[in-house]
Amino acid sequence: MTSILLTGSSRGIGAACRDAFAAAGAAVIGHATAAGPAIDLAADFADPDGPARLWAEARARGPIDVLINNAGIFEANPLDAGDWTAGWERTMRVNLTAAAELCRLAVLDWQARGVPGRIVNVASRAAYRGDSPAHWHYAASKAGMVAMTKTIARGYAGDGILAFAVCPGFTMTGMADDYLVSRGGDRLLADIPLGRVAEPAEVAEVVRFLALDAPASMTGAVLDVNGASYVR
Repeated sequence: MTSILLTGSSRGIGAACRDAFAAAGAAVIGHATAAGPAIDLAADFADPDGPARLWAEARARGPIDVLINNAGIFEANPLDAGDWTAGWERTMRVNLTAAAELCRLAVLDWQARGVPGRIVNVASRAAYRGDSPAHWHYAASKAGMVAMTKTIARGYAGDGILAFAVCPGFTMTGMADDYLVSRGGDRLLADIPLGRVAEPAEVAEVVRFLALDAPASMTGAVLDVNGASYVR
């Protein structure tokens, strides 16, 4: 049975991923900032020790075959904010640095054991299209995640370690709901040719495919799930 460490599994895309993996018969170790129903381990990624502690606790339960980096924050950080740099650094730590640390620990573990492994990083359309003036940090963190994914794919394919990224557009999660309202709702939807935002289950199906079924030659692929609101 495939064992998966899934970060940010308490709601939205993460919760949908947890359900998709369970339906596929995979064993999921769920993570969130705070413990709760369906969450196995808690770790705060704003804490520099959080990712390493999470990996150690998850690994103590047995081998991990797949790492899914889904945890992230989406917090406004306008240019005139007095603590703009602190906001930038918080988002980078939670969205990018924590994911990088977990990727590093996973790669080192798989190399030491001489086994293959898979990483799926949940990035964002913002990695390519950018985001609002109050979200420089969010777009930059997701662009970094995409570049990291490609680097891992190129560097470790020979070890059987595969890496993929998913770039959703707006998805019907709590974060997306709030943002849609704040940006005008219907006007924003008019920018999506499909006419609606993605459902979490749609993104989760792509994550599930990459984690369990994608052929090895797809390593390094970045898949879009954005209703054709950004094509490349």
